[in-house]
Amino acid sequence: MKKILFVCLGNICRSPLAQGIFEDKIAKMNLQDCYFADSAGVSAWHEGELPHSGSIKVAKENSVSIEKQRSRPVTSSDGREFDYLIAMDANNYHALLHEFGVSKEKVFLMRQFETEKFEAKAGDVPDPWGHGPEAFRDVFAILDRSTEGLIRFLQKSTK
Repeated sequence: MKKILFVCLGNICRSPLAQGIFEDKIAKMNLQDCYFADSAGVSAWHEGELPHSGSIKVAKENSVSIEKQRSRPVTSSDGREFDYLIAMDANNYHALLHEFGVSKEKVFLMRQFETEKFEAKAGDVPDPWGHGPEAFRDVFAILDRSTEGLIRFLQKSTK
């Protein structure tokens, strides 16, 4: 079983959505026995909190459940325990490498998987924190596309 950790700053907006979308897609594909997902933040500011209400709302609008998740910080053992750590932006990416010592081969930017062609240089998933519902919908759409590409990547890498 491959283990995937989605990472953003506080683990209340982007990474919980990514985890929820990923889990929803693999369940629909009957791949739950192949992949395990979790999410975490590079900061512990919101440890133990529910996802942001904007993330919960946009997830529900798309029939994805994230309200049982709780924020947690990245730990030093995550780099050993997870096969892939998927960062939402360049700051998270660099924190995983430099603050948490995760091997570069395991760390990817989420938007690298957004298109059919794997992008070595990818943009950030914007942080919707402090913005309205449309920002959360935009993030959901980016994560939905990127998650589909991530699943294709994972399926190819496990053959």
